[in-house]
Amino acid sequence: MARMSILVLVVGAVIVGLILSSRSARADMPKEGDAAPAFETEMVVGDQVKPIKLSDYAGRRVVLYFYPKDQTPGCTKEACAFRDGYAELAKAGVEVLGCSVDSAKAHKDFIKKYGLPFPLLLDPDKKIATLYGAANGIPVLGLNRRITYVIDEKGSIIKVYPQVDPALHAGEILQVLNGLPPLATPTASASAAPLAKPK
Repeated sequence: MARMSILVLVVGAVIVGLILSSRSARADMPKEGDAAPAFETEMVVGDQVKPIKLSDYAGRRVVLYFYPKDQTPGCTKEACAFRDGYAELAKAGVEVLGCSVDSAKAHKDFIKKYGLPFPLLLDPDKKIATLYGAANGIPVLGLNRRITYVIDEKGSIIKVYPQVDPALHAGEILQVLNGLPPLATPTASASAAPLAKPK
C-alpha cells in the first residue's frame, strides 16, 4: 500500500511538472507585434547544410514553423501541406522555414523522402525553440511544440499559431497572407532591399 501511495505521488508530481512546463513555455511565446527574435544556425536544403540567419530574409515574409519530429505522422502531414502550398506561398513572397531538434541526417532523409522544397533548421540545443516559446512542448521526449510564426518583411511577428492542425495549417496561412498588401518592390537605393535568397 505504501509503495502504491509513493507511485501515485511520483506520477502526480510528473503530471504537474509537465503542465507547469507547458504553461511556462506558452508564457514565453513572442506575441503578434513583437520583433521576431534573431537567430543564427545551420539549415538543411536538399542534401546540403548551409549557414542561415533570420536577417538573411530581410525584405521578405517568413513562415517559421516548429514541429516535434521528422517522419512522424502529424509532422509529415504538416510538412507535406507546406510542400503542396509552396508554389503559392512563394508567389506571395513568402519563405518557409521548418525547425525541430532533429539531426542534419534526419532532416536530409525527411526532405528527400517527401520532396520538401524548403529548408529545415538545425536546433539541437533548442536555442531557437526557446526564443520562440516552442522548446520542450513534449517534455518527456524533449521535443518542440507545434507552433508557427508569420514574420513580415520588417522582421515583426504578424501572426502566431499556437494551436495547429497539421493538415490544414498551410491553407490557413495562405488565407492570412492573401489579405496582406503585396510586397513593395524596393528601388536600387532602398536601404531595406531584400538579401539574396540562401541557396
